[in-house]
Amino acid sequence: MHVDLPEKTYYKIGEVAKAFNVNASLIRFWEKEFDIIKPKKNAKGNRLFTKDDIKNFKLIFNLVKERGFTLEGAKQKLKKNPEGTFSSHEIITRLEAVKAELVKIKNQL
Repeated sequence: MHVDLPEKTYYKIGEVAKAFNVNASLIRFWEKEFDIIKPKKNAKGNRLFTKDDIKNFKLIFNLVKERGFTLEGAKQKLKKNPEGTFSSHEIITRLEAVKAELVKIKNQL
């Protein structure tokens, strides 16, 4: 999944929700369920997500929404082979970017 977010240090929950086309409540829920999502909170208590949080959210999104893992299954996958899971996801992300570029080139012809 390609996520279109500007380069920033921190992202608000609304920005993350919009980028992934999900409700903010899902982000809050996954934050509680998966300990790899650890947003900072400002003085008002608003969540501020880092690039690492976004990367981890992409990974969870891929496992649960795109590949059909249950939450428990996704947790186990991350626990058993976190490096392999991250590597596989990065490869898929890169291939999707290449595909998008090829489609763009094809449409220009």
